[in-house]
Amino acid sequence: MRIVVTGRQGQVVSALLERGPAAGVDIVALGRPDLDLADAASIRAAVSAARPDAIVSAAAYTAVDKAESEPDLAFAVNAEGPAALAAVAAELGVPIVHLSTDYVFSGEKTDPYVESDPTGPVSVYGRSKLEGERRVAQAQPNHAILRTAWVYSPFGANFLKTMLRLGETRDAVNVVADQHGTPTSALDIADAVIAVARRLAADPDPSLRGTFHLTGSGEATWADFAKAIFTEREARTGKRVTVGRIGTADYPTPARRPANSRLSGEKLGRVYGLVLPDWRVSTKAVLDRLL
Repeated sequence: MRIVVTGRQGQVVSALLERGPAAGVDIVALGRPDLDLADAASIRAAVSAARPDAIVSAAAYTAVDKAESEPDLAFAVNAEGPAALAAVAAELGVPIVHLSTDYVFSGEKTDPYVESDPTGPVSVYGRSKLEGERRVAQAQPNHAILRTAWVYSPFGANFLKTMLRLGETRDAVNVVADQHGTPTSALDIADAVIAVARRLAADPDPSLRGTFHLTGSGEATWADFAKAIFTEREARTGKRVTVGRIGTADYPTPARRPANSRLSGEKLGRVYGLVLPDWRVSTKAVLDRLL
């Protein structure tokens, strides 16, 4: 099987490139200059030439705060680009797996979000990603939209690696403790994406199409996540870093973050039989590699 994925250096792209061969999948990563999400013509040419069996829409504009001052660019990359990609998938007769985000919700619900909950993004980034979902679904019915959250990995820039870097020079770090979600390993995401793409390409069952939530098991605050990182790090290096728990109001940002980013994975487990590991287990596995 050959899967074309957009982007070259993102966390999920890097994880797919690593996990693909063991799963018997040829991963073809396409990014600039060959494929530019802001250039529909480049999308069609690059993807068609790669002759995919499935397409994964992973690349995105992810500068959440910067998007507040660059809405046109955010929508071009996160909505218009995926729409063009889905149109190519329909033209080629192959399924598309589109990665989305918890930011499509307001974060005001007290329980984990399910796929049927009303959306209500509170940031430009969230609105651009929601519009991308809508356009992908409209352009190619043979799709799976996978919403994920709080992604970390051994690759690129992410919260886990930032904490490790701060821990090199500090004995204490203050971290937001009133935002709730589930840290999710890009390696776990990659395994699930491959499984979903394979099913979509082989099985016409309508229940496999639509929107699904894809996050690690369990839940945490950012402060909980940081504490787990530093506890594991201390066990390996002996250096202790304490975590101070602060509120969102103590760390203002241009874009609002959802207070509740917890996504229920019940539907994905029921339909695909996929349940991601507990976030603590996957965090430990990533730290084993980095440390």
